[in-house]
Amino acid sequence: MSVHAARSVLDDRIARLRELAHADPRLEGVLLYGSWTVGEADAHSDIEAYLYVHDDHLADFDGPAFLAQLAPLRLAYTNTYGVLAVVFDDLMRGEFHLAPAGPGIDEVPAWQGMVHLPRPDDAVLLDRTGRLTRAARQLATFRPPEPVSTAQQLTDELTNWTLMLAHVLARGEIARAHALLHTVIAPRQLQLCRLLRDSTAHWLTPSRALEQDLPAADRHRYAATTAAARDHDVRRAARSSWRWSRDLAAEAAGRWPLHLSHELHEQIGDLLDTPR
Repeated sequence: MSVHAARSVLDDRIARLRELAHADPRLEGVLLYGSWTVGEADAHSDIEAYLYVHDDHLADFDGPAFLAQLAPLRLAYTNTYGVLAVVFDDLMRGEFHLAPAGPGIDEVPAWQGMVHLPRPDDAVLLDRTGRLTRAARQLATFRPPEPVSTAQQLTDELTNWTLMLAHVLARGEIARAHALLHTVIAPRQLQLCRLLRDSTAHWLTPSRALEQDLPAADRHRYAATTAAARDHDVRRAARSSWRWSRDLAAEAAGRWPLHLSHELHEQIGDLLDTPR
């Protein structure tokens, strides 16, 4: 299937969701978020939406049955975050939050800095009262993170988490160290790197579009922090990761008034360099 055809499938499914929502009186509003709402959807994108159910119908609203009207479901379950996750028969994924309309819509403005809806009126598929549209419009402007406090927070977190990484490696827990490198430390490095490169459009998922957003030198530094879950490889990646963290921190301190714990940084490096 071509990219254009796949995007047409997604557009058609969203149009069908709009139609179904308008026909179901139990719903007060439906709000899309994610790649479609920022114009980045492609053949691999999913559907992400909030379904705001009238408070007195929330208990009897059958989410999977409602979504099966979009397309047959291969999988439907409530994930660990309380979100209804589905897989349609064409392998398109979906994540749907079933929320009470009363308090749920009131919470939308508090998403500023976490959700960006550059075309809020397009993201609102259903709004019976006007409340949801007014709330969504407050998310139309993306506010980049404040650089000084954010850079300080990230350098401190990288220091703390890398010290934990060093202790975990000293204990010989290679799998745990591997997980720390890739799921905890790397996202913070990429955020600090994006802050320094003035490339914060994908701030909340800093690995997204990395190949297009960041220069080759940064991509190479990131690649050096990755490893197979083998003892030697993880220890090499950990040392490379800490060198990159320190270089990013030094660059940030050269631009903004940050406090860096240089002695502690040296001690962490020594601990990572200590043979097991």
